[in-house]
Amino acid sequence: MMKLKMRTALLAASLAAAAGGVAIAKNPMVGGAAMYANKTIVQNAVNSRDHTTLVAAVKAADLVGTLSGPGPFTVFAPTNAAFAKLPAGTVDTLVMPENKAMLTNILTYHVVAGRMTSGMIAGKIRAGHGMARLTTVQGEPLTARMQGRYLVLTDAKGGTSRVTTADVMQSNGVIHVVDTVLMP
Repeated sequence: MMKLKMRTALLAASLAAAAGGVAIAKNPMVGGAAMYANKTIVQNAVNSRDHTTLVAAVKAADLVGTLSGPGPFTVFAPTNAAFAKLPAGTVDTLVMPENKAMLTNILTYHVVAGRMTSGMIAGKIRAGHGMARLTTVQGEPLTARMQGRYLVLTDAKGGTSRVTTADVMQSNGVIHVVDTVLMP
């Protein structure tokens, strides 16, 4: 029993470290802007200079209304640098009106219904003996696990994305900033 409690404490500490040492901060900074817990995901994201590509993609996919709604949603939000890792021209192609369905498919793969904090994800990882399956709004699962001190997501294609900032609370959910675009 003591070993289980020790492992639980270590996993929680690892998740806190993955969140920059602060599990849930009041008005944390993301992309140079304060993120306010009383604003929606979209209201906060538009102020982050690290998420301009994501905001443009959300607009192109007509998901602004959805992500401004009551939710709650858990969003794994790729940074501009994450989108820059995609092959040249991919983002320009995805935001074209004729590719809206494909873009929507990718973006909704970054969203899980409900408000899942890093602590809740850690609980699922513990219960899953080191892994947790998170069902996305798109319908396919993501796998969450710890890799050293980082929470890592594995997508349907086997690609991985690391949570760089966790538990950015919003009025309609929570954002976890990720360093790689997830692919269904």
